[in-house]
Amino acid sequence: MLTKLLPSTVATAEATADPAGVFLFPEEESLISNAVPKRRLEFATVRWCARRAMGALGVAPAAVLPGRRGVPQWAPSVVGSMTHCAGFRGVALARREDFLSVGIDAEPNAPLRPGVLESIALPQELRRTRELAWAMPEVAWDRLLFSIKEAVYKTWFPLTGQELDFTDALVSVDAVQETFTARLLPDPAGLSPAGPTSFSGRWSARDGVLLSAIAVPARRPAGSTHGDAPRMCAAGSIR
Repeated sequence: MLTKLLPSTVATAEATADPAGVFLFPEEESLISNAVPKRRLEFATVRWCARRAMGALGVAPAAVLPGRRGVPQWAPSVVGSMTHCAGFRGVALARREDFLSVGIDAEPNAPLRPGVLESIALPQELRRTRELAWAMPEVAWDRLLFSIKEAVYKTWFPLTGQELDFTDALVSVDAVQETFTARLLPDPAGLSPAGPTSFSGRWSARDGVLLSAIAVPARRPAGSTHGDAPRMCAAGSIR
């Protein structure tokens, strides 16, 4: 599913079930030595996906350890994102020379708990989400909004090291094209943003899973060419 949301130069790997006997590096194993079985499975499977994506990029397999705010730490030449939810684990990786940042997020296609939407949505988003829920109830639009904002965070934070709140980005969803845009709102203190002020991405709702993905192309000198023409896609986390 991720391959349909991201440029072909982004390596993706995903799983809808947890394979047995997944190898973990000692550093990874130490992180979950006391974890419950469910946590161990999702932790191991998403790293199994990471190793597959590394292989597709020609990058040597390596441990994936959490850094600040739990952000996965990749090789210096790589940018990427991991996600997991019930029934889905996925990873998207790209070479830093091609993309500044990549963010993905997976969520179950089920409504948020009562009151959560009101805590994450701006007034415009709240109205649009309710309109879409009435017109197309097969998609949990409140949960999709949450997923998109998660994807924005996962894209933004590795670029800037700065925190975002859910209400720091205004999201607009195209229900027909299955795309979205997210615009960071001006800081009331007048501080200059350290990274992009807007993101574009793609989303999907398939097999009970909502996916959002964003890939921010690297800036290249005018007139240069390198592989596929970059396009932006969705995925990330606003905390």
